[in-house]
Amino acid sequence: MEARRTYIIAEAGVNHNGSLKMARKLVEAAAAAGADAVKFQTFTADRLLSRLAPKADYQIRTTAAGESQHDMLRKLELDEHAHEVLIAQCKICRIAFLSTPFDLESVDLLAGRFDLSCIKIPSGDITNAPLLLKIARTGKPAILSTGMSTLGEVEEALGVLAFGYLGSSEPSIAGFRTAYSSARGQAILKDRVTLLHCTSEYPAPPEDVNLTAMDTLQNAFGLPVGYSDHTQGIIVPIAAVARGAVVIEKHFTLDRTLRGPDHKASLEPDDLVQLVAAIRVVEQALGSGRKHPAPSELKNMRVARKSLMAACEIASGELFTSENISVKRPGTGLSPMQYWDLLTKKSSRLYSADELIRS
Repeated sequence: MEARRTYIIAEAGVNHNGSLKMARKLVEAAAAAGADAVKFQTFTADRLLSRLAPKADYQIRTTAAGESQHDMLRKLELDEHAHEVLIAQCKICRIAFLSTPFDLESVDLLAGRFDLSCIKIPSGDITNAPLLLKIARTGKPAILSTGMSTLGEVEEALGVLAFGYLGSSEPSIAGFRTAYSSARGQAILKDRVTLLHCTSEYPAPPEDVNLTAMDTLQNAFGLPVGYSDHTQGIIVPIAAVARGAVVIEKHFTLDRTLRGPDHKASLEPDDLVQLVAAIRVVEQALGSGRKHPAPSELKNMRVARKSLMAACEIASGELFTSENISVKRPGTGLSPMQYWDLLTKKSSRLYSADELIRS
């Protein structure tokens, strides 16, 4: 059985620090590590947030003290030309280009102008119904992160997506619920939406990760489920693959010591290489789930298992007893499972000590 392949997204995000040169190096590093896709973020600060919007605690810790969140993000914008360059770089490096749109115009850019095959929706927009509807109406498959959300909020977001995918008009909460509960809505969600469990803290403490929530999401919605990781290191995303994650998203940077909001919670290129390699090993190790001897084990069965054996010389016609038979390696004779059956029989020939009993 062929191993299930996890789709690995190397999240460059805003770790380019506004430098197109650095962004191109991030593409090269992601491709060299063996990731399936490299993902950036598409936004303009003016459309994304108010000039008075406060920074998150982790942003306060990792960026200039006197700089507002608006000022910080304005420096991290990628314009249309930068997207063209990075998409071209991805083609050269043979890695998929993904980006997260944070506003309606960015959806048009990614799904329309650049015709991306998939749109990533961030956790912060799981309640942003206009954005969700815009994305669904492109018809593109979506990957929806679920950080900071409840099951009810995930269901509401899926309702908006189902409504948009179905091409329904006149949006309303009632319409979203109807679309979600319909057979057509459920079918189109299963065809086009992947959920990512996520803990939206940077870095996320392991005790807040709650990987078993992946099972909850899968059981509740019947959709493919992956994991977007913000913990430090590579242990947790590897564990997520072992739990069945079909997608892994992980932030990476060229240098964790760089100034910027996400560098500290990101992997460096060598770490990313190790993560991808470890995930591919875990995929192989997961196997089919059917319990049977592996091909590599078969040769060891005769060595490790035991057989019924003469404990001492046994004369022809002598009754087999617990005193004259023993259980020893190798496993090339009668199975010890036949021990009690043998006790009711007589030897058909002479056996010497440590000779395998054949009948």
